[in-house]
Amino acid sequence: QVQLVESGGGLVQAGGSLRLSCTASGRTFTTSAMAWFRQAPGKERELVAGISWSGGTPYYADSAKGRFTISRDNAKNTVYLQMNSLKPEDTAVYLCAQGAVLDPHGMEYWGKGTLVTVSS
Repeated sequence: QVQLVESGGGLVQAGGSLRLSCTASGRTFTTSAMAWFRQAPGKERELVAGISWSGGTPYYADSAKGRFTISRDNAKNTVYLQMNSLKPEDTAVYLCAQGAVLDPHGMEYWGKGTLVTVSS
């Protein structure tokens, strides 16, 4: 089975930066869409950023646009989320997800998540 393992979360001050990484096992990464979601306590899970198998035209939530960058390295089976200008409202568990198509309702595999805490 596909396994996704996230890393890079931690505590950062407002205005700072973090880079999250998600490494996938299996043989389907290069033909799969990848995405980052986040979930804060008491809030709905939301799609933050996504990237297709081709790496073209990535998707960003309005809250992330201009601050976050998603990228992938197919040779390493890894997807990244570079987060700059972090705000306290970015605090959440960030989860990596994989699917055949970038569809927030149809992602097939999920990591356990990595916690990002942004202090004011």
